[in-house]
Amino acid sequence: MKKQTMAMRDPIATARTLSEALPYLQRYTGAVVVIKFGGNAMGDEEAMAEFARDIVLMKQVGVNPVVVHGGGPMINDLLGKLGIKSEFVRGKRVTDKATVEVVEMVLSGLVNKRIVQAINDEGGRAVGISGKDDDLMVCVADDPQLGFVGKPVEMNVEIIRDLYRAGMIPVIAPVATGMEDNETFNVNGDTAAGAIAGALKADRLLLLTDVAGVKDAEGNVVTDLTPEEVRAMTAAGIISGGMIPKTETALSAIEQGVRAVTIIDGRVPNACLLELYTEHGAGSIIRSTASQERLRSR
Repeated sequence: MKKQTMAMRDPIATARTLSEALPYLQRYTGAVVVIKFGGNAMGDEEAMAEFARDIVLMKQVGVNPVVVHGGGPMINDLLGKLGIKSEFVRGKRVTDKATVEVVEMVLSGLVNKRIVQAINDEGGRAVGISGKDDDLMVCVADDPQLGFVGKPVEMNVEIIRDLYRAGMIPVIAPVATGMEDNETFNVNGDTAAGAIAGALKADRLLLLTDVAGVKDAEGNVVTDLTPEEVRAMTAAGIISGGMIPKTETALSAIEQGVRAVTIIDGRVPNACLLELYTEHGAGSIIRSTASQERLRSR
């Protein structure tokens, strides 16, 4: 005779969790979800593997995940090794020709292929591309003082659709081509993810960060926001600093037809799964809908 132990009760809790996820699994079957991956998780092998498992699981249950990544710390590291000094204007890196070559080498090469390999190691079928492939992302200079920092002006996302329709998981480096021959632009990862999500009319855009989410004046994370509330909080100085470009990306994506954008704490284990498949969520969701719930803080 075998008696039930505490360890044997864990599978029951797991089964209950899976059962409770059913409405969310049904909701996102066939959905296109763009995920901006960055932050500390990119430099941690265990966190990278966990992220990769989440992406593979999403694909397995019928979601079409599209991964867009950054790589700032890796770029800084290689620039330092090569003795290339960085200058900054209003907090943004001036990207000259030598710097943009390093950026492309790191993002399209080292970082992109690490993520592709991590997803494939977990049983997925990932393919790495950059914004240059098939003229996916065409840019102009965002600010002449910043050099080759790009602002997307033309998006050609059919290559992404071709990949996910073929069962692949696109992993995209935010490096773009320009309007002139042989131009290369470095694009902010959040900006690139927002532009890609908008062009795809994605169901969701998930921006993984190293912060808990958008906070109110008392420092509490606000889990539900409308674009109007975001603009009001920004005007009041409640949303400030590095959160401003993320919320601006969210607003731009929503204006282009993305159903909802969530700024997620990527430090939370299985953050993407928590956001998509549980009532709790893992950050601040911004969406424009008549059924928007009242703001609630946690």
